[in-house]
Order: sequence, then structure tokens, then C-alpha cells
Amino acid sequence: MKKRFDVIIIGGGPIGLANAIEAKKAGLSYVVLEKGCLVNSLYNYPVNMTFFSTSEKLEIGNIPFVTTSPKPKRAEALEYYRRIYTTFDLNVHLFEEVLSADKGNIGFFDVKTTKASYEAAHVIVATGFYDVPTLLNIPGENLPKVRHYYNDPHFYAGQHVVVIGASNSSIDAALETYRKGAQVTLVIRAAEISPRVKYWVRPDIENRIAGGEINVFYNSQLTAITETEVEIKTPMDKIRIQNDFVLALTGYRPNFALLKKLGITIPNESPCIPNHDPNTMETNIKNMYLAGVVCGGFNTHLWFIENSRIHAKIIIAAITEKLGA
Repeated sequence: MKKRFDVIIIGGGPIGLANAIEAKKAGLSYVVLEKGCLVNSLYNYPVNMTFFSTSEKLEIGNIPFVTTSPKPKRAEALEYYRRIYTTFDLNVHLFEEVLSADKGNIGFFDVKTTKASYEAAHVIVATGFYDVPTLLNIPGENLPKVRHYYNDPHFYAGQHVVVIGASNSSIDAALETYRKGAQVTLVIRAAEISPRVKYWVRPDIENRIAGGEINVFYNSQLTAITETEVEIKTPMDKIRIQNDFVLALTGYRPNFALLKKLGITIPNESPCIPNHDPNTMETNIKNMYLAGVVCGGFNTHLWFIENSRIHAKIIIAAITEKLGA
């Protein structure tokens, strides 16, 4: 017989854990199903990343997040959420990917994973947006030298590196690889660095560009990649430059394929915000809810840990109200 829960939470990131904490406090039976490691998206952030948010804005479960500097680093966040997991003794199944969650005639969701099957009265989808990179769709993008995720700058020492994008992730990668000895070229579609780049980083990249230490092409885009070169379409002409690696940090998006498979309706027009009621976070599927960054569709800048933590309280309150009715 399948194990039955009041709530199944898909996604073991900070918001998934926040929902688990609220479910446990409410006395609900629950399980968190995470396809990777604990807070998998944060684990895949660059090793030297510093959060834009201050530590208190990343807190969940009323547990203080104490750091040695105002803005925590990736390693500190991993330690904090790992402590959250153990402190609350949360029921989390790691490396178990959800394949489907079909609504049966008996009113329960039949949830199938890569390891087991479960039944749940309610499902919370907290899958974030870091799983699916935005592709360039150009020749050569499938070459091994092209990376859509960036981790450690040392790997690129002594290499000709093209970094695509003007966001925080792109600028951080450009600066860090440059400081480890890479010859860095930034390729940016817009006419300037993104205004959302961290305020303490902006002067650094602007000075590196002004000093000719990092090359940049504005209003430009890659059109082709080969083993030894990249082709860049600039406002003046197409040019080719020597290249060893391409960091295509062009952004990410929610796993729309999974959301559609779950039955959640998504408009065809951008920003493709999944159907949900912001007052309860319930989707068009009765008793299925959205939480966290996934709520914003392509507008991945709308929701962060700091302003979507409240989703957990909203959702569990809605569920407990239904159960008490």
C-alpha cells in the first residue's frame, strides 16, 4: 500500500524547507521530495558567491542566520539550511525526482518518483527556476567548451574565456576568472551593464573595462561557436576571436515541462506566470499550490527567498482551513 501524506512538497530548497517547517508545526504529515542534494540550487551556485540579501532576510523557521559579514556567502548558506534540516528533523527524501502527480478519483494525488509512489491530499510545488538554462540556439552550443553554469574560477586560468550576459552571475564570473589569469571578453546584448548588478560589484567591473583588463562588446551577441573561436555580431560587423571556453550565463527558467505535466496551466505569452491565486497560492488544480520563485515564470527577478518565505505560511494556512472546514 502506498504511503499517504497530508502534504507532499516538491523541491528541497529554502522555500520547500520553509513549507515543511510550517506543515510540521501544523501537525500535518508531509514529505519533501528533492531530485538532487539538499538546497540543490544553492549547492550549484558559484563557490565564491556572495548573496545580495543580508543574512536575516534568508532566515526560515525563526532560526537566526548568523554570519561574520552582513552578506552571507554560499558556504554559509549551505551550512545554515543544513542546520535547519537537522534542527527541525525534517522528512526530506533526497535524490528522488518527481515524475508525475495525477489527481485520482478518490481525491488524492498519485505521486510517482524515480524511487517510489505516494498519495497526498495536497501538493506544493517549490521547484525554483535554476534547473533549465536559457539556450543561445546557435551553432556550436553543444560543444563541451560551452557551460551554462559557472562554479570555480581556477579552472579557467590561462584560457580565453567569453562570458555572455550582463547580470550578477555573468559579471561575477568575468571578474573572478580574470583574477585567476583568464583573458576575458564580455558579450552583452544591451548597451550597458544591468542596473541590477550588485552595487559593490559595479565599480569593479566598470574599472576593469575602462582599464582594458576585461574586453567588452555591447549591443552584441554570439552567432557561432567553434572549437577554437567564437563569432560575435557587433553593431559594426561580425568578428571572430580566439576562444577556449564560453560561459553562457544567459539566465534560467522554471521547469515549465514539469508544471504542465502536473496540469498547471501556463499562458503562452511571456512572462508565462503559472496559474495560481496569490491569496492562497493554489493553482488551477484543486489542492495543488505554488511556492517561491517558480511563481514568477520568466520574471525570475520578482521572487527571492526573502520575499517568498511568506508563501509557506499562506499555503499551510489555506490547507489547514480546508481540513478544518
